[in-house]
Amino acid sequence: MAAEPGAVNPTLEAIEIQLLLEGIALHYGYDFRDYAPSPLRRNIVMSMAMEGVPTISRYQERILHDPESFERFLDAAGVNVTSMFREADALLYVRQEIVPWLRTFPSVQFWVAGCGTGEDVISLAIVLHESGLLHRSRIYATDINGRSLSIARTGRYPLENIASAEADYARSGGRRSLSDYYLASGDLVRFDRSLLAGVTWARHNLSTDASFNEFHVIQCTNVLTYFSVPLQERVHRLMHDSLASAGYLILGRLESMIRWQKRDSYQRVHPTAGVYRKVRR
Repeated sequence: MAAEPGAVNPTLEAIEIQLLLEGIALHYGYDFRDYAPSPLRRNIVMSMAMEGVPTISRYQERILHDPESFERFLDAAGVNVTSMFREADALLYVRQEIVPWLRTFPSVQFWVAGCGTGEDVISLAIVLHESGLLHRSRIYATDINGRSLSIARTGRYPLENIASAEADYARSGGRRSLSDYYLASGDLVRFDRSLLAGVTWARHNLSTDASFNEFHVIQCTNVLTYFSVPLQERVHRLMHDSLASAGYLILGRLESMIRWQKRDSYQRVHPTAGVYRKVRR
């Protein structure tokens, strides 16, 4: 197992991490320099242990010369933790309050930013299907990690992960059994392909890439917590500029607008879930 980098001089370690992130930004175009330092360091340590390298400098050498090693780093450092219907209260609000507004449009656009392996996307698609809106909805699902997107495109997940989501599906206002939407084969399930027919999957880096469309609803849950305050500011500005007038922004229930200078551009519309409505440009 790789040695714990914390055993070295903390100042030297900070320099090594900075050089690692600079190299990644210059070589691969992925900028992690404004990620929150503590969780990023933990991810680097975990990645080093998996690669079996003893120092951050050696790890930098491997990443810069081995693209597959970099992809494995993205698995750890690119935020991928997700589960089906994890924001059940927010999705219940979508059913009850947002869907009636969306029905006034001939077509609707959604952006699930930082979609990871796609569980949030399928959850949203099921809500739209049960609300009669999926056939005129376009969902753009983006993430920094190409490996995660590859998993998301298949719609296949471990059975034990999905079975545990039944209670959250019911809390979100689910009208059936979650098992109605997938076929199980051994330890895996595959969701009905029709749920993903209106999904566009794409790589998008929230720290560097620009807005690419205007959306009625943007969902970015449990991503901002991994970012530093300056990067949170940038991402908030990006999502604000991408959101249609009177559109809705869905954050994780533990995330908020408190650190954004233009937070008065939104009205919080749910007392506990992170659901906000844009009230001014």
